[in-house]
Amino acid sequence: MKLITKEIIDRTPALYKTDNIPAEEKVVTAKFFSGSFTWYMVEYDPDEKLAFGYVQNDTSPLDSEWGYFSIREFEKHNSSRSFPLIERDLYFEPIKFKDLKLDH
Repeated sequence: MKLITKEIIDRTPALYKTDNIPAEEKVVTAKFFSGSFTWYMVEYDPDEKLAFGYVQNDTSPLDSEWGYFSIREFEKHNSSRSFPLIERDLYFEPIKFKDLKLDH
């Protein structure tokens, strides 16, 4: 499974392009998950394979935060195993952050 598709790249703003948009109004364009972590992407740089979004930590909810995460690192972790460690939600549809059903 590809973590990033052309469709996701096309619909995701470049890094820093949503700086003037309040967090709750940002549109989440992709969702990744592994164990107790979920990453919600709102910006992406396809050259660097660097994303910005919300990282939800189900084990320690107070440590959930907005920040950068590397799709390149996700791919590296996945390629070193016989099964993917980090997966993309294949059924996820873009949604405003405020409309996500998060426990935070």
